[in-house]
Amino acid sequence: MARIIRWLGRINDGVALLAGFGLLACVVLILAEIVARRFGAPLGGTDEISGYVMAGVTSWGISYALTERAHVRIDLLRVQGGPRFRAGMDCLAMLSMAGVALITAWHGWGVLDKTLGTGARANTALETPLWIPQAIWWAGWSWFAFSAVVLSIGAVVLMLKGRFDSVETIVGTETAT
Repeated sequence: MARIIRWLGRINDGVALLAGFGLLACVVLILAEIVARRFGAPLGGTDEISGYVMAGVTSWGISYALTERAHVRIDLLRVQGGPRFRAGMDCLAMLSMAGVALITAWHGWGVLDKTLGTGARANTALETPLWIPQAIWWAGWSWFAFSAVVLSIGAVVLMLKGRFDSVETIVGTETAT
């Protein structure tokens, strides 16, 4: 299980780099738009494209935050308990996150499937086929759901084995206990 979690972390490191490059490309596009406006020749569509990039980067980036244990969690009660209690709270938090991710990915597929069926396009000058940004967004949520399920399974297995410190290592918070 530890090997799978390390593998997941390495993949999410790569995902974070790609997301960073996507943001950087978006910044370059916006800067080009600003310069082009100065010369009276705006590029157009940068607001639409940057919105799509932000949605894609966010949906993919949450998986990196997950493996880095960077998601915000209110742990007022968690820190009051012993190792078994903290591990139980960590498993509950991960299972909840996996559930939300799975539900979002499931419903996201419904939206994407409908778009694919209708061939919907954005009501903008670019007339972007909406399946493109929706597919990127949905794939990010699906990857997040997969990552959350893998970490949840790992955490529950470790908890059942009584390895409470290991649970904290893979899904715990950074709070000093």
